[in-house]
Amino acid sequence: MSKMEKMWAGRFETALSEIADDFNSSISFDKRMWKQDIKGSMAHAGMLCAKGILTEAERDNILAGLEGIYNDIENGKLEIDSAAEDIHMFVESVLTERIGQDGKKLHTARSRNDQVAVDLRMYMRDEADLIIDGVKAVISAVLEQAKANTDTIMPGYTHLQRAQPIVFAHHLLAYAMMLVRDVDRLVDARRRMNVSPLGSCALAGTTYNTDRAITAEKLDFDSYSLNSIDGVSDRDFCVEFMSAFSILMMHLSRFSEEIILWSSWEFAFVELDDSFTTGSSIMPQKKNSDMAELVRGKTGRVYGDLFAMLTVLKGLPLAYNKDMQEDKESLFDAIDTVKACLEVFAPMISTMRVKRDNMYKAAQKGFINATDLADYLVKKGKPFREAYKIVGTIVGHCVKNDTVLDDLPLEEYKSFSEVFDTDLYDAISLETCVNTRISQGGTGPESVKTQIEFVENFLK
Repeated sequence: MSKMEKMWAGRFETALSEIADDFNSSISFDKRMWKQDIKGSMAHAGMLCAKGILTEAERDNILAGLEGIYNDIENGKLEIDSAAEDIHMFVESVLTERIGQDGKKLHTARSRNDQVAVDLRMYMRDEADLIIDGVKAVISAVLEQAKANTDTIMPGYTHLQRAQPIVFAHHLLAYAMMLVRDVDRLVDARRRMNVSPLGSCALAGTTYNTDRAITAEKLDFDSYSLNSIDGVSDRDFCVEFMSAFSILMMHLSRFSEEIILWSSWEFAFVELDDSFTTGSSIMPQKKNSDMAELVRGKTGRVYGDLFAMLTVLKGLPLAYNKDMQEDKESLFDAIDTVKACLEVFAPMISTMRVKRDNMYKAAQKGFINATDLADYLVKKGKPFREAYKIVGTIVGHCVKNDTVLDDLPLEEYKSFSEVFDTDLYDAISLETCVNTRISQGGTGPESVKTQIEFVENFLK
């Protein structure tokens, strides 16, 4: 199709300037919706026939033509013409070239406004399903690592300071819970989005006796938009998905940051597989966690896509405005970025090697059993605030004398309180500290088992 041949050219005496034509064109990015565009047109043709607006012969001719275009694009026999204004005009132009005048009847009772809106919702629906599967793959990888590390003791942190002993499974399952909520958000956004705008036309509907329920059902929508202006002029479903993407990426970024820290020599808690790390061009000893770093970096990119979408929409009067063409590039970029991150994240977690001994050694330092020592005193009858102060004094004593709670002799303990006895050493062992945390949601064995079962059932 020549750039001079516009579907809307009848109103104009002079052709669009080449500069303006290039500026106006969206084919370079909306061509990825070709499948959805053709499927939407097939449903529309079927509805027009069902309502007597097209004859059966006209419908069959259109459907055969559209099916041929679909197959030819899919098989590489037909290349999408970059000279076309958008994917909608490309498909309609090729259809008319192939089947003649019947092709010009396809656009009856619809506008590009509702056409692009339905294409975008169908495309988002397909991509959302792929992204949901990708998040579940990451959850599955996290779950398997958690199941393998239910007795791997590590220091838990607050303020990036060693705080209390936990098992590594407990830490991993925190991310699993976040990712489960990410799936819930995506599923919920998909449900709200699954409403057909097709038949809204430009903004006010049509004088033709159409049936929007037919196209909604044919295209697997749950319903159709009840307000035609709303159907063509809002992209809140894009914003909602991109918000969910941003929250998902925030979770992946936090996880990536910990993986980066854990992989360092300073922590040495895990080692990433060679297949998910890179080296240095000058330092032969380096093994860099570049995939995790890229996920962390790309999170800002997805945030930017969300903010770009919000900014495009924030001042638009109803109904459709050309500004809304700017919805796609940021949306598509967010989709591509999230999918790429999920694709690399799951196998990176699956192949990660956990250094259990290093985690345990780190847990032995930093007085992370101090709370348990205070709890020991409480069980011996001391008020918690008094116990807290005693243990704080003991920790200060240990720091000054370069020792730890586990190694402090009983005689010295008794100098701080007579209630200390030999059973204190068992009470503050790392294993006891972990196993006696019996509250729901904690790091104790039964709680971790419950968390694992929850995630397993979610994935089922």
